[in-house]
Amino acid sequence: MRLKKQKRHRRTVRFYTTCFGFREPFKVLCDGTFIHHLLVNRIAPADSALSNILGGAVKVFTTRCVLAELKSLGESYSESLKTARELITARCDHEKRKSAVACMMEVVGEKNPEHFFLATQDADLREKLQEVPGVPLIFGLRNALLLESPSAFQRQFAKSTEEGRLHMSEAEYKMLRTKNTLEAEEAMKFADANESEGDQNGGTQAMRKANDGGKRIGVKDKVQFKRKKAKGPNPLSCKKKKNLGLPTFVCKSESNDGSDTIRSRSNKKRKRSRKGKKLEATNG
Repeated sequence: MRLKKQKRHRRTVRFYTTCFGFREPFKVLCDGTFIHHLLVNRIAPADSALSNILGGAVKVFTTRCVLAELKSLGESYSESLKTARELITARCDHEKRKSAVACMMEVVGEKNPEHFFLATQDADLREKLQEVPGVPLIFGLRNALLLESPSAFQRQFAKSTEEGRLHMSEAEYKMLRTKNTLEAEEAMKFADANESEGDQNGGTQAMRKANDGGKRIGVKDKVQFKRKKAKGPNPLSCKKKKNLGLPTFVCKSESNDGSDTIRSRSNKKRKRSRKGKKLEATNG
């Protein structure tokens, strides 16, 4: 049962926050009957009990007229008066003292601009405030506090205001119509100015187009892609081969005497014979 009550309170708070703009910390305006009920049933502290049912931080208010009414009731309500003086005093604009009910109705007004949650044990006052849009009501039942669900009038008022936001008002429609006419007139003026400038610059533009057209004969409109250039050889392949210490090759040759002589290929230079020079010297 407690879980169902918490869900119902959460739905009610969400309705007032989305449709009427209530925000934390929530303001709770209490009258003398509600404060006396808290003391009799030992519901303390009041701010924590109210924050539990609203699901957020709260600020508790009362008025000067409520304090004056509690004071006039005598010693039986002295503790209630002492507790009420500890609360924040909301401003009521009337100069003369009024009854608590009239003061509450005047503070709430027609649309509750201060976004007050009203806490009272007066059934007649709660019935009157159900016809005022955007006034959530709190009352006590023994040692528990309850938040009333929105009335049918409040739900219908929220639905009608939401539909009104979707449609354009007469003032907005007139503003939009005048704005469209001004934009159309500016567009017409701009078009006329462009036409006059076009007539003056028509000859020069035609000459430029003719000159450009003669130069562009035979030019293709296709996109020319860059050709890939031939790359050079791999630099690693151009390096000289290193001598890995292989043995030198030798070959055998037969001499006139028939003895085998070994000639190495590493000696590339050939020795010149000096026999011809010796013969020339002897003949000379």
